[in-house]
Amino acid sequence: MDNNETTNTGKLELIAAKSFKANDEMYKIIDFLNKTLKGKSIILGLTKDVAKDSMKISIYET
Repeated sequence: MDNNETTNTGKLELIAAKSFKANDEMYKIIDFLNKTLKGKSIILGLTKDVAKDSMKISIYET
């Protein structure tokens, strides 16, 4: 993954990423944080690796 991803609104700069054991409740937490931090130029992403039973949270600055 590149440190920068392009969107319609500009570039996202990857600030940090961390992998951990999969937990399906994390989607609710990420959704809550994205709604709460909407005006703070921060976006969180969550990816799931089914083969490794892990998830990765990514924090981006817009």
